[in-house]
Amino acid sequence: MAEHAAGSPDETAARPAVAIADHGLIGDLRTCALVATDGTIDWFCAERFDQPSVFGALLHDPEPSGDETGDGDGADPDHAAGAWRLGPVDGATRSHQFYFPDSGILVTRFHTQESVAEVHDFMPVLRAHDDEHRQRIVRRVTAVRGATTIAMTLTARPDYGREVPSIHRTGEGVVVAGDGVRLGVTSSRDLEVDEEGGRVHARVELEPGEEVLFVLHVLGEGEDPETEDCQDTTRLFEQTAAFWRGWLSHSTYKGRWREMVQRSAITLKMLTHEPSGAIVAAPTTSLPEEIGGGRNWDYRYVWIRDAAFSLYALLRLGFLDEAKAFMHWLSERLEATDGEDGELGPLRVLYDIDGQVPVTEHELEHLAGYRASQPVRVGNAAVDQLQLDIYGELIDSVYLFNKYGTGISHRAWSDLTRMLDWLMEHWERDDAGMWEIRDDPRAHTTSRLMCWVAFERMMRMARQRGLPGDLVAWGATRDAVYHRLMERSWSEEHQAFMQHEGAESLDAGVLLMPMVKFVAPDDPRFLATLDAIEQRLVTDSLVFRYDVEASSDGVDGGEGTFSLCSFWYVEALTRVGRVEEARLALEKMFTYANHLGLYAEQVDLTGDQVGNFPQAFTHLSLISAALNLDRALG
Repeated sequence: MAEHAAGSPDETAARPAVAIADHGLIGDLRTCALVATDGTIDWFCAERFDQPSVFGALLHDPEPSGDETGDGDGADPDHAAGAWRLGPVDGATRSHQFYFPDSGILVTRFHTQESVAEVHDFMPVLRAHDDEHRQRIVRRVTAVRGATTIAMTLTARPDYGREVPSIHRTGEGVVVAGDGVRLGVTSSRDLEVDEEGGRVHARVELEPGEEVLFVLHVLGEGEDPETEDCQDTTRLFEQTAAFWRGWLSHSTYKGRWREMVQRSAITLKMLTHEPSGAIVAAPTTSLPEEIGGGRNWDYRYVWIRDAAFSLYALLRLGFLDEAKAFMHWLSERLEATDGEDGELGPLRVLYDIDGQVPVTEHELEHLAGYRASQPVRVGNAAVDQLQLDIYGELIDSVYLFNKYGTGISHRAWSDLTRMLDWLMEHWERDDAGMWEIRDDPRAHTTSRLMCWVAFERMMRMARQRGLPGDLVAWGATRDAVYHRLMERSWSEEHQAFMQHEGAESLDAGVLLMPMVKFVAPDDPRFLATLDAIEQRLVTDSLVFRYDVEASSDGVDGGEGTFSLCSFWYVEALTRVGRVEEARLALEKMFTYANHLGLYAEQVDLTGDQVGNFPQAFTHLSLISAALNLDRALG
């Protein structure tokens, strides 16, 4: 639970910047919304994760004077980029946020001098694989103690804030339409409509025990909103809570850190696009790795690497249905590689939810960025990079699914062997590496490591299942990769595996070596590497992925510590037998979670979360670290 100072939702006042970590996540397995601790929804893409935002105030934080928006809304970022404000009119002395137990339902409590009010925010999910699913955001406000007056302002700005929508009343609510998006707004109380400004307002006085309901509907062409949801919100709440509890009951984890692991599992589930089985890396774009810096990327896509590791985490927790759904999505990508690009290989680094290559990376110059961190980007140029490690991560996830799931099909095996044939010819190429450098390609150690994994796991599957394959050629290539890593990535001078061949810098990605069984945990070379990483990349359990200043990556500016690598560090300590140190490091990492147990991509040295939020990769590595440490502790 969090406690924060909170202000008034006055629609005429510009909000101060809200910390990235001061948000909760709600979702319906198709898209997500971020709800700030002041009750504002300041990020929401209707219909699906990778659509243009309707509420985008999170990425528009201009200076508090002057009109930078060009639409007559002044400097208020809510009005320029869209937001949904909700809270006590007199302002709150503090606010708390927590999740309704074992669910994706977010509760925000406002304390004022005279009252306590509570907001339940959720996107209804009534059943798994619901063909009749309707996308809605439900906001139920209750006066818990004392009388309170609630103000609500909904300012939709489709197309990342570039459009002021048309707005008009219908028989049962309000319709907001623009840029192919049609939204409906209904309430259990009267709504005021500002047609010129494209806003919906309400001001409601509540006596103790009274409630007001607001529902945002994502509508189809020609549809109008209905008030049925406002009349039956209790049913929606109870069914959504039952869905999340029923889903979570399939978890096999019973260990020491159940609350953190379960919250991470729910977060991974919310980042899953249920209709397709795709798993996005994060629901946001361009949240900066350094405040005011330019390391701002769009993560609302399916990274082969991230999704493969997510599959591992879901399998370890017993969520086979999600693993099967992602394997189906992945099989379709493998089947579509017949016309493969000889330069980039049979797979791209990332895809959109539908399995297509995303739009070309471009900048949204009209948005000021989170706390003036520009540029704001849509699309990701990494899609045109060669990153050889993805083949090992993908094949490792298939290996685990084949081991713990129902097994892979003949077509999938044929596609994998064809992919491995390509890798046999190209594994020695320089590439952008798992950290997607935008500088000259290099012979990255982690890329070679995961190429070794690709060949080794294919050989395991072939032997376990009696599947056909050229084991002699695969084995020879696997051995060649092994020897090259040992001879060229190892530095006698530095007594460590380095970031790439000939490098002077380290890479926390090599912490994966014992995890993927490339070396034994007590191998002297790995122990020496771990010692070097602790000296140069670790600061009080937080781990930098590499030294940005010592190793050019083609992007200006710095970044925070990488939370994924911090959990890999916990797991490395566990595997080398330093379990008490691992436990302490894990407990320290838990203190960097936000008030709801959520993690952005990075933590800066002030302890603030930076980067896209929440990040699937971080939560899956938390799950893995906790599972392995639990097992080691017995």
